[in-house]
Amino acid sequence: MIGENPLRFDEKGLIPAIIQDAFSHQVLMLGWMNQEALDLTRSTGLVHFWSRSRQRLWKKGETSGNLMQVVEISVDCDQDALLVRVLRRGPACHTGMVTCFHNPMNTENAA
Repeated sequence: MIGENPLRFDEKGLIPAIIQDAFSHQVLMLGWMNQEALDLTRSTGLVHFWSRSRQRLWKKGETSGNLMQVVEISVDCDQDALLVRVLRRGPACHTGMVTCFHNPMNTENAA
């Protein structure tokens, strides 16, 4: 729980976490946290996620060294999403790009 009301995790026990650069305000990535990932993020000051594909906890940057240090965590008005403002060390995306949101939507990748 952050704030007055309990967080609203989904039916799988997850909550989306939008990761934002604390200086540039650029959205870096979106990840998913379960309660344990959130607790680790808060206690260590480094961003942790729940990997839906690998079904395990992971610390952002654990293999790349591109760690993200937490500056602030905010909760949206519905208590079902987090905004995590960070100081980043290196790119956020596994492709080496600063942000995971580097692909503009066009007719080829639109739904």
